[in-house]
Order: sequence, then C-alpha cells, then structure tokens
Amino acid sequence: MMEKHLCIHGHFYQPPREDPWLRTVLPEGSAAPGLNWNERIARESYAPLAWARLLDDKGRIARIVNVYEYLSFNFGPTLFSWMEKSDPETYHRILDADKASRSRLGFGNALGQICHHVIMPLASEEDKKIETAWAMQDFEARFGRQPDGMWLSETAVDSASLEALAEAGIAFTILAPRQAAAVAPTGRDDWHNVDEGGLDITQPYLVELPSGRTISVFFYHGALSQAVAFEQLLRDGGAFWSRVKDATTPGLLSLATDGETYGHHFTFGEMALAYMLMQAEDAPDLSLTNYAAYLAAHPPTHRVRLHEPSSWSCAHGVERWKADCGCNTGGHPHWTQRWRDPLRRAQDHARSAVHKHFTATAPQYFPQPADALLAYGSVRFGGADPEAFRATHFAAHLSDEDATTAWDLLEMEQWSLASMASCAWFFDDLDRIEPLGAMTYTRRALELARDTGMETTALARDYQAILAEAVANQPPQSSGRELYIQRVRPKSETPQSLIAQGLVILWARGLRHNMPQETRMGWPGASIDFTFESVPGSGTLQGTATIHRGRGRDQRYTWTWQRSTTENPLESTVTVHFEDEEASFLPRDLPWNKRQAIALEWAAASEDAVWNRQLVGVQSGLHLIQPWTESQATQNMAWHWGRFWAPLAWTVAIEPNAPQNLMDFLQAQPAGQPERAAFSHRVRAEVLRLMDDNAPEDTIIGIIQRAVELDPELDLWSIQNSVWNQSARYAASESLVELLGFAPGAVS
Repeated sequence: MMEKHLCIHGHFYQPPREDPWLRTVLPEGSAAPGLNWNERIARESYAPLAWARLLDDKGRIARIVNVYEYLSFNFGPTLFSWMEKSDPETYHRILDADKASRSRLGFGNALGQICHHVIMPLASEEDKKIETAWAMQDFEARFGRQPDGMWLSETAVDSASLEALAEAGIAFTILAPRQAAAVAPTGRDDWHNVDEGGLDITQPYLVELPSGRTISVFFYHGALSQAVAFEQLLRDGGAFWSRVKDATTPGLLSLATDGETYGHHFTFGEMALAYMLMQAEDAPDLSLTNYAAYLAAHPPTHRVRLHEPSSWSCAHGVERWKADCGCNTGGHPHWTQRWRDPLRRAQDHARSAVHKHFTATAPQYFPQPADALLAYGSVRFGGADPEAFRATHFAAHLSDEDATTAWDLLEMEQWSLASMASCAWFFDDLDRIEPLGAMTYTRRALELARDTGMETTALARDYQAILAEAVANQPPQSSGRELYIQRVRPKSETPQSLIAQGLVILWARGLRHNMPQETRMGWPGASIDFTFESVPGSGTLQGTATIHRGRGRDQRYTWTWQRSTTENPLESTVTVHFEDEEASFLPRDLPWNKRQAIALEWAAASEDAVWNRQLVGVQSGLHLIQPWTESQATQNMAWHWGRFWAPLAWTVAIEPNAPQNLMDFLQAQPAGQPERAAFSHRVRAEVLRLMDDNAPEDTIIGIIQRAVELDPELDLWSIQNSVWNQSARYAASESLVELLGFAPGAVS
C-alpha cells in the first residue's frame, strides 16, 4: 500500500524596496514602529520561524525548532539580499536548514523563485529567461546547489513560462488545483476534464511542452491551504495537526501559503506550524517530505493540461495584473481597479523601450550581449566577482569609461525588470507604496538609459501620458502622472542632493558639536569623502566632497553649506560647485523617506548622548537615595526620579548592590513604553555581550533576575535563542535555563 506523505510549503516574498540610487531600504511610515516592512515582517515571521517555540503544559520552552528544516520554502532574491545584510542570523539559520533537510531527505527544502516576482505569462520571452536565470544564479550562490524546483510568482503559468523553467533545468513547480484543466495517464490519450474538487492532488503530474521538453507539477490542497491562510486554523496547533492528519491519504498531501501567514498574519502562527510539523515528523504512519524528494521516489504516472494563463490569486487568469477584473483585497467595495490597465501599459511601454535600447547599444560593449545579460544575476544577486565577470563578458580593451557604461546598461535592465514586480497591481489602489515603487524603478531605468546614450525625452513624455489615464481611488484621487511628478521625481539623486543628505546626516550624528577635518559616510549605492573648513563668524561650512559610485565613477566637488538661522538643518542651503557650474539644494526638498532617515539618525544619536549623560548623572544620584522611613512607600517628589526610570533601572540591573528601596520604587513607578523599550534593548545587548565574553554565569543570572523584577515582560527572545544555539555550553546551567523559561532538560 502506498505510504502517506506530507509537505508544507511557504512562499516568502516582499516587494523590491531598495531605493535605486542609494541601494538601501529606507524608512516606510506604514511599517512603524518597525523601520520598514522587511524589518517588521522579519521580526514577526521570518525570524520566529527560525526559532519557533514548543511549550510544555506549564508554558515553559520544551524545544526551539528551526521550522525551515521541515518546511518546503522559497525566498525571493530581493528579500533574501536584504536579509543577508540586515538579519544575518536568520539568513544563516535558513541556509543551515536547507543543508539539514538535504542530509535527512537527500534533497533540500529550498526552492528558487522568479527573480523580481514578475507575472511570467505577461513577460516577454527574453524576460522570462532573464528572470529564471537570475533566480538560479542567486539560489546557487546562497545554497551551493542548483534549485530542483522554482516558484512562479502568484503561480501564474502558461506553456511559455514552463518552457523557460524546463530549458533552465528546473524539474518542477507548484500550482493551485483549479489551474488543472485535464489529466491523462502517461502514454495514453484518454484525457478527461478535471476541476478543483475532482483533481487527484496526491501525485505529481507531467506537463508536455511544445518544445518536446517536460516539467513536473505539484498541486497543493486548496481548501486546507485556504483554511491555514484565512480561517484561523493557526490559532491552535493541535487543531491544525488534527485537520492535516485527517486530510492525509496514500500519496502526497501538500499545502502552500504565503510564508508571512505564520507570525505576521497570525501572531504565534509559527508555533502552531512547528507543533504540527513535529507531530507529523513523529507520526508512525506519515512521512514528512519535500517536493524534490517525493518526485525522485514517485515519478509522474499522469499528464496534465493547464488552464492558460492562470494563477492562484485571480479567478480570471492573470487579469488582476492588467485589468479591473474584480479581484481585490476587499474592504473597499466602492473602489475600482481601472488604474491597473494604464499602469500595465505604461510599465510595459517603458520596459520594452529600455530593452530595445540595450539590444541596440550592448554590442559595442559585449561580444555576446544576451549571454552577458543572462549571467548578470551572478554579480547583481549572487555576489560573483565583478572583475571576473568583466573579463568573461565585456569586450576586450574597453576603457574604464566604456566599462562604466557597460555596467550601467546591465543595471538599467535590472531596475527595469524590478519595475514589473507583480505587487504593483495586486492591491486595491494606485496611490500605494507598490505602484509608486514600480514607477520609481522605471525612473531610475530611464536615467540609466539616458546616461548610456538613449534619447529619453519622448519616452518619458509618453510614459507620463499613459500614467495620466490611471486614477487613484483615495482622495485626492491623483493621476499616475501627478503621483509620478509629486512623489517619484523628487527621489532622483544628484550630486547636490547626495552631498546635502550627507552633510545633514553628519549634522544629525553630532557634526554640529564636533566638526572633523575629514570623514566618510554613505550608502551601499554611493559613498562620500568629505573635507571641512569653517568660515569664521558666518555660520557657513565649506569643503570638498568626493562621491564614489563604484566601478570608477568618482567625482570631486566643492561645496558650501549656509546653515539656517532657525537651526533647522532641512532649511539650510547647500551649494555645490563643479568646474564652472554651481547648483544649490535645500534638504527640505528631499522625499519623505529620506527626510525620515535623517530624523532617525538624529533620534538615535541624540538618544545615545542623552542616555550616556543620564547614566553619569544617576551614578551620582544613587549615593543620595535615602532609606525609607516610617510608612514611606515611594520617593518624595517621585516625578523627578521617574523621569530617569530607564537609566535608574539599568543601573539597578547591572549593579547587584543598588539600594533595595530604589528597586521597590522603580517596580511601582509606571514607565512608558519608550523607557521600557530602551531598558530592554540595553539589557539584551549587555547580556549577549557578556555571554560572548564568557562572563561568570552568576553575573548573567543576576542581571536577568533584576531586570525581570523591574520589567516582568522583558523580551528575552534573543537571549533564549543564544542559549539554545549553544546547548552544549549551557546544558549544566540549570539556574540560567530555568530563569529563561526553559523546561527542565530542554537544553541538553
């Protein structure tokens, strides 16, 4: 009898968020209190899945599970690139999970994902190949192997998209059951039509392609996947396991949802998933597997024909990404999505023109332009050596200036492809971060097209004319053209804006108090070497700035900074001089997210400075705190002491001999969320530092005990993770592991 097998898949994706000039993800107001949505969802979902708690009947941590070891998953290259730099612990935990699954099953859990999450049936044949090739290059660089399977954005599919995957060597993809149209046994032509309810999803199917190639397809369980995503099934891990167990039959049961479902959409959803997976792993009559392992052991015995084009999130094929088809996220019954059609036409028009420019121009710089473009993902996402790439793909004896143009052509293509990410059309309105992101990437691509010799005036005019047909739903119901002019155009960087940003950021970090003679600052996309000199009595600074954009694009400028009399740095005037030209810039004209980045620089630097001053002050004040007398239950003039709750609490936590009545006062004194957050952040950092330094266990325990007395809701998550990751070191530390909430014997 055929065994029962289970595979749960998580599709992890975030829209491209990098500012295309600075090459960094800037603040996003809607993600507050997080810095941006990548960071917020990483803390709510991606990281918790890497350290998911299983609790015993007393609420203690019995086990920490790296869910990715047991979960089939894919991460988009744009998200994974961010995670590698901004959340390296989670990133490496995911890579380790793939290695562990390969060791256990012979095949890794990780799948590739179309690079920029474009809707493949709407992409050109060339773009399909580029998106697939870049995805594979990113995957190989990270996981050290070629992907067996590839996730299609929104599972949007047609034969041409599958041809691109099969030609690249991809063995399978995953689709929704309603995307199947008809099935037949292999080698026979007795086809019969199927629908979602009648399709046997327990087996893989073979798709025979027009080229003669084939590719396998898995279909996930539609109803159960919907229950996970939308029907509160993650509220109870036991109920989740019961539903899954009852649905298993001989063959394969697979579920597929957005990975953000676990933790971000449903708080503690990662715990329910971990519980269910561990129950499945221990079940004697069920095998927890992944798609590649199952396919190797159970080759397709049936073929399938698909509805073309089709997807998992649009009942009308792929209309959601080009028309007002009626598919939306809900909540706005009177809104329309008529804006989708002109946005699609505008983006397609710009993408087509940019790629034609590449095709016409690239032969001057690359012997095989198509090969160079297909391989560029190895540098852009895979971290390959640019000089080795240049030696292989650039024309011989190119000057450095021409090589810069060649790199710009490739980067032009990258941003143009980023502008086609599906999320620009998915939601309910034009005036959202995703459509504005698409327009932003198009603007950057057009700038690079201009810089590499294209006359872009007519193209920019036509692009904006098409955008003018798109109208947002929410007031003031701006057109796409108005949004482009008001919200996208100001994002473009010039030497003046870069130098002005750099100066104001340095001011925010403390330059106003301690002016250096020279310093460097910058972003991944540009760095600046500054020199400074003041003009006595004038309130003016002046100096030089050398902007480095990489690959030989260095330029030196002189500047003057006339600071505002109001001391508002955004109202200051920065004038930049280059040869016989000069231009001025006011930092207030920067777009919101860049002004917000400056504000956060000031907030972080000022908070650190205030904290350090407060620590010095409370150290003196501690000696003045008197024992309480008679029936005294709090401090006289308590509001003065309460103002310093966080540094006082920090001192009590760190110093074992702090006055007990100060501890009593701080426990009774209400403290606001910012004070408790500041205290918690610094306690965690100090404990982790002490653990890295092999500090005495009693010291660590004492700090945690006193900190928890002061703030019973202290976040110990990262400390628990560190202890779990070093189980061998802390197995004998019974007092510490108990204090951190572990069950007896959990850390061993």
